[in-house]
Amino acid sequence: MIRIVVGEGSCGLAAGAAAVYDELQTVLPANAKLSITGCVGACFLEPIVDVYGEDGALFRCVHVAPEDAQTIADAAESGDFALLDKLLITPEDAEFLSRQTRVALRHCGVIDPEDIDSYLAAGGYQALEKALKEMTPEDVIETIKVSGLAGRGGAGFPTWFKWQAARDSKGEEKYMICNADEGDPGAFMDRAVLESDPHQVLEGMLIGAYAVGAREAVIYVRAEYPLAIVRLKKAIMHARERGFIGKNILGTGFDCEFRIKAGAGAFVCGEETALIESLEGNRGMPRLKPPFPAEAGYWRKPSNINNVETYANVSWIIKRGGEAFAAMGTEGSKGTKVFAVSGKVKRGGLVEVKMGVTLRDVIFGIAGGGRDGKAIKAVQLGGPSGGCVPESLFDTVIDYKSLSATGAIMGSGGMVVLDETTCMVGIAKFFLDFTTRESCGKCVPCRIGTKRLNETLARIINGEGREGDVELLEELCGAVKDGALCGLGQTAPNPVLTTIRYFRDEYDAHVRDKKCPAHECRALLTYSIDPEKCVGCSACSRGCPAKAISGELKKTFSIDPAVCVKCGACASACRFGAVKVE
Repeated sequence: MIRIVVGEGSCGLAAGAAAVYDELQTVLPANAKLSITGCVGACFLEPIVDVYGEDGALFRCVHVAPEDAQTIADAAESGDFALLDKLLITPEDAEFLSRQTRVALRHCGVIDPEDIDSYLAAGGYQALEKALKEMTPEDVIETIKVSGLAGRGGAGFPTWFKWQAARDSKGEEKYMICNADEGDPGAFMDRAVLESDPHQVLEGMLIGAYAVGAREAVIYVRAEYPLAIVRLKKAIMHARERGFIGKNILGTGFDCEFRIKAGAGAFVCGEETALIESLEGNRGMPRLKPPFPAEAGYWRKPSNINNVETYANVSWIIKRGGEAFAAMGTEGSKGTKVFAVSGKVKRGGLVEVKMGVTLRDVIFGIAGGGRDGKAIKAVQLGGPSGGCVPESLFDTVIDYKSLSATGAIMGSGGMVVLDETTCMVGIAKFFLDFTTRESCGKCVPCRIGTKRLNETLARIINGEGREGDVELLEELCGAVKDGALCGLGQTAPNPVLTTIRYFRDEYDAHVRDKKCPAHECRALLTYSIDPEKCVGCSACSRGCPAKAISGELKKTFSIDPAVCVKCGACASACRFGAVKVE
């Protein structure tokens, strides 16, 4: 039987995968079976349709449109897969996947996320059975300890230590919680895993619940992830029907129930105690620690919280042993890490690599480097809590210690690539604006400090910067980092500090010269017309909404800077490159 599999993650659906699936249904030959899968990670190639021959050979078709459905059907019916040549992925783009090492993403884009039998056929729930029937809770924790698995949500705290602390806490009522509140701009790793392989997360949580002694598991997921929630609900229902969730799981006497909490989308709820407050029905605001959640978490009961990617590694580790996971990576950072690569690169999507590869390996190797012929300037790592690393440091290896030394953090795995057209003062302002709005307001350093930072950056970008502003930013950053209550405030200054550290010249140009080297800050731009290039066509004048351009046909036109609103319409309209932007 020929298998035709349509990628229906959020990226695929946004690119038109549903229409492709519907068309394939109408032309499907008798010798073919049609099904769906999640995101394989190559988001830049969506919609993707994988065709598996009877011998298992894979023919990956990319950028598939509904009108290509008949070609795919004809190839399946005849067995002549040469018909697919024009649709197949190129060898260059195929390297995006072939150069990765997949653990957390190993089933993504391979299995049907809505069919538990597809997960079972891939070895699903075997690790749970091994843990429940062959291992004690202490054995499970020791295996996780040997693996070196650290939390993939950003802090990089040893997973085994949190599990052990929750297990050692007194009390019969304990909770296993999954933090799927993925709030970083540019991050979509957790969403893709939940949409593409929900059972893997459930299995990891079940193993963790067994280890710490929890009988209830809660998944806190963003309400903005509707497809992930739908597939999680189906996975929980199917797992319960098969005896993997509920009472007396696999006849071992272990009980564990699951439920989903759709969060309101506050970035601060990525902090574990703020997440707990939201779970309890309160406004998401961090608690003072200690006590830590392992002692007094959800409803003041012992609770363990890990993020989606952390749980997605657990079944692989239990099945293959902690040593196998620890064999990958560096001395202080074991295993693999998933990154959501986006921005000014040729190939954007999900990338999973062994710890220890360099930023250059990912950005120029897997992601293909800059697009549109522009030079890459930096990469922003770790979302609003992270920092900007310049291209000169791209040989830095990916591990917690090395990235921290640059002033950035690994975070949950957001990797936004910036090119020469990006203003680094502007990118710092972008992330500060986000954290200012997302601050819960509980502590003064974060509530007021981020606002003052944001106002100072806005003044610089608007051409009103003053001598001493950069030093003021550094002083404010230190006060916010030292005084904030939780991780949001403590890391909010990172984008500012790293851009000052590595791109001080751009700050000086904004403040002293009132110029934006990247030509991105509108208030600092000046538009003029080069008389040597102007042909007097009047296209610029006709396109100017402010009527700031004057002149006569077939003669040189000019721009009145006092009237110009710096919208850029004239530059877009001119076909001769006569409009200069400085």
